[in-house]
Amino acid sequence: MGWLADERGLEKCAANFAALTPLSHLKRAAEVFTDRIALVHGATRLTYGEYHARVSRLASALAGMGIQPGDVVATILPNIAQQAEAHWGVPAAGAILNTINIRLDVETVAYIFDHGGAKLVLCDTAFLPLARAACEKMEGKPPTIIEVCDREAGHSATGEFLEYEDLLAKGSPWAPWVMPEDEWESLALNYTSGTTGRPKGVVYHHRGAYLATYGNAIAWRMQLYPVYLTIVPLFHCNGWCHTWMVPMLGGTVVCCRDVTAKAIYAAIADEGVTHFGGAPIVLNAIINAGAEDRRDFGHVVEVFTAGAPPPAATLAAIEPLGFNVTQVYGLTEVYGPATECIWKPEWDATTGDERAALKARTGVGMATLEGAEVHDTHGQPIPRDTVHLGEIAMRGNMVMKGYYKNPEATAEAFKDGWFRSGDIAFQHPDGYIKITDRAKDIIISGGENVSSVEVEGVIAHHPAVSLCAVVARPDDRWGEVPCAFVELKRGRQATEAEIIAFVRERLAGFKTPKQVIFCDLPKTSTGKIQKFELRAVARLALTEAEAGTETAP
Repeated sequence: MGWLADERGLEKCAANFAALTPLSHLKRAAEVFTDRIALVHGATRLTYGEYHARVSRLASALAGMGIQPGDVVATILPNIAQQAEAHWGVPAAGAILNTINIRLDVETVAYIFDHGGAKLVLCDTAFLPLARAACEKMEGKPPTIIEVCDREAGHSATGEFLEYEDLLAKGSPWAPWVMPEDEWESLALNYTSGTTGRPKGVVYHHRGAYLATYGNAIAWRMQLYPVYLTIVPLFHCNGWCHTWMVPMLGGTVVCCRDVTAKAIYAAIADEGVTHFGGAPIVLNAIINAGAEDRRDFGHVVEVFTAGAPPPAATLAAIEPLGFNVTQVYGLTEVYGPATECIWKPEWDATTGDERAALKARTGVGMATLEGAEVHDTHGQPIPRDTVHLGEIAMRGNMVMKGYYKNPEATAEAFKDGWFRSGDIAFQHPDGYIKITDRAKDIIISGGENVSSVEVEGVIAHHPAVSLCAVVARPDDRWGEVPCAFVELKRGRQATEAEIIAFVRERLAGFKTPKQVIFCDLPKTSTGKIQKFELRAVARLALTEAEAGTETAP
């Protein structure tokens, strides 16, 4: 190996290496795709040259406001152009981007401001009351508020704070960017949902986000010039890193402030949208859209779905409408999607429920993830027999740096060198993972494990059911029993007895819901059903039933 002996030659080569960062994608796109449309928001259309210039203005203006490399800049913004620009401009200033869920309560936002230490926050006009109230509840110094006025939504600036466009006017379109010297440097700070306690701050590094852009593009079989619709909130895993990905392919990001079936159909028909991601609830909205909201389009739209395992019935119903769905899986801690259900050519002949069941698999690790396995309680891989259950574990460069200011939680999450997801699954002989439940969602009835996902999948096949969720309800005899919450389709009816009988025909008796509650299901901003709320309702329903009263969920 004499060729390795020349240390001077190796040092010269090393000088040519640059840290991996998604910022490189937009810098290149501004040169290669200068006049192509990069960003669409209503009537606003920016070319890559214009996009890059505005990002440069933002980065240099933030520096002029005193933001230094390593500082945290927060946003409270929906999926609008300024949120997309912040994904580039904040890290281009060397700062760390903290996108905050616009639907959080005041106390949680105040906690995130304090814990993350944001120096400045870009806030949409509609959410200024939230930001002001959160600042008042903070223990530390509140961030400087910059008002972002979305004129495409018909808003007007309040004049109370420095407005975003005035901030940009202070910057330079030719300002150099602060590129990371080390790809392990922090890029973003994203907070988990915090449904079981205070939200944890997940720290992303530049390398992970860069590789996530490639992993997603490969999994999506993307070619040049995709048109991507921002259904996934950019405050959720940074929109699964897709906004950082699109410039790599010279594509167009189409902003969607208000996610409705009508808006989705319109974007596909008017803007030629080719790709979007979303939770199964988004697919359900498309399927059940009224005729007045639908639009014709002449191409197949590629869809990533994640957030919860999609029922086979949903997958079977959406494909004939012109959508090809790929099931992906991940968490905030792994930059959004980290596994994909790669479609095999030998599955092409399958139809109906069989085809939908294959598409509903959680899948295998993306090309840029080092490993995705299912482990037992001793940290060892389980047999790939579809029978043994374990916890999904992942490792590689698409895993977070850790939880901010929480070394105990970080150590627990990375036990034995793998990130522990908390999701329960089995593996097929071909290695494909299939989630059965979150660990906290498994129902143990009379010593038998009941998968809420399995029961939900059966209920979803009922022709009157739009959405459903199954949780554990305490039971004196069995310990726990399944309790189903059902949201019906418009104009359809069903009774509790009908739903229970429908499930009993298809599953073992102990898996059959002992109670069905019809209601509008509580959902997060990303479309996940909030099961912790439903568990509380189920407990209350049991208590009131024992007392002879009746719950009105």
